[in-house]
Amino acid sequence: MMDVNQAAEVVKSGGVIAYPTEAVWGLGCNPWNREAVYRILELKQRPVEKGVILIGSSLEQFTPLLNPLSPEEKSRLNETWPGPYTWLIPDPDGWTPEWIRGQFDTVAVRVSAHPVVKSLCDATGMPIVSTSANLAGNDPLLIQAEVEAEFGHLLQGIVTGETGDQKTPSTIQDLRTGKLVRAG
Repeated sequence: MMDVNQAAEVVKSGGVIAYPTEAVWGLGCNPWNREAVYRILELKQRPVEKGVILIGSSLEQFTPLLNPLSPEEKSRLNETWPGPYTWLIPDPDGWTPEWIRGQFDTVAVRVSAHPVVKSLCDATGMPIVSTSANLAGNDPLLIQAEVEAEFGHLLQGIVTGETGDQKTPSTIQDLRTGKLVRAG
């Protein structure tokens, strides 16, 4: 178990951590560290083509993605953030690496209101990977003891905390098309 500041140092140095989010436990790392992202994908047995979500503490952490958006698109984001709402945002300039986007030309992004997530992203100074702590196809893990049993020996740290009061993982919606990808 570790506090947010210890976890931030682990993330910045290339480690993989588990941390509580709005509804489930997540696995996270520095999204620009290819080896760390691939370690998460290997732990989850998840193909890189599916992409992963980035989670941040503020809109400012996603400025390169948000600058090209229209006022209407920015307004839609502001209506749902911070909160358990993930948007698929175009990444025409390749701000995020292909191992984050997977086979897509968008990146899945969320600005969280969860206190642990906000503190963690503030302490790292960047958005981090946020993918559910579970093997691909299995139910997401909901309590810290489950995370410890399943992944504890494979991670560089587990952040002490509790999940939020959401009962389902975040809604995912395409910002360009409005298509609902996953209801939350």
